[in-house]
Formats: sequence, structure tokens, C-alpha cells
Amino acid sequence: MNPTRRRRLMWILALVAAAGIAATLVAMALQRNVAYLYTPNEVLSGEAGPQVGDGTARFRLGGMVAKDSFERPSGSMEARFRVTDGDAELPVSYTGILPDLFRENQAVVATGRMQGDVFVAEELLAKHDETYMPKEVADKMGQAHRKHDVDAPDADPATGGAGY
Repeated sequence: MNPTRRRRLMWILALVAAAGIAATLVAMALQRNVAYLYTPNEVLSGEAGPQVGDGTARFRLGGMVAKDSFERPSGSMEARFRVTDGDAELPVSYTGILPDLFRENQAVVATGRMQGDVFVAEELLAKHDETYMPKEVADKMGQAHRKHDVDAPDADPATGGAGY
């Protein structure tokens, strides 16, 4: 093999190696920033995985702000409320300015970690109008209800398993 071909081959191999390293680094960065969406029922039943329950995993919690659950201690930026998917409720703590559209009985997506039995949110997103619920939240809540209805011992097949 002549020296020109060898040099060209070395450049091609170096470019392929550099592209492989760059792709690996991008994949690792994206994997580290992935935050999965879970409903309160999935978190409390352990379906979300062991890391979610021990507080090491950052994830998104989706559902509705439970009625009569919002409280904010006087003179504090901390807000406490419960998020529900219709089957289970999970207490949430958030310190910061709440989104303008945040209120009870509205859809919310919170990003954060579990600390004990409380979800500590780092970021809150509220729905933008009365008819909108994030598709991921609606799908997850629908799956949770269907699974809960099928597992229910008093499920009535004539009413779609709702029991009423």
C-alpha cells in the first residue's frame, strides 16, 4: 500500500472514530436528561420502578390537582397540594412561583424527585385552557383507569368495567 492511500485510510478511520465518539456522547447526554411521565397510581403501586420510589430518579408526575388540597403557608414560597389520577393521590411540594393557570381540578405536569412519601417538584407546567390536557397525561390516566377497572373485583362488564 502506498503512503498516500495509507494516510487517506487513517484519516477515514479517524473520522469514523470521532463520529462514533460524538454519537455516544450525545446519546449519553440525552439519556441522562430523559424524564419519564408517571401517574400517582403508578408511583404508589411501584409500577414506576425502584429508582422512582427511592428518590434517585428524576421523573415527571402527571394528573389533576386534587380538589381542596392546595395550601401555601403564610409568607412562604412553598406550595403543597395533591396530584390525583382518579385512582390514587400523591402529595407534592413545590417552592417557587406557580404558573398563572395553576389551580385545583386542573391538569398539571410536575418534574422532580420523590423524598420519602412526598414528590418534590422542581418545575410545574399547567394546562393552557379548559379543554386541554397534555396527551401523555390523558393517555396515562386512561390506561390507569382501564387497568384499575379490569382488576376491580366488582367490575361490571355491562358498564365497561366501571362498576356503576
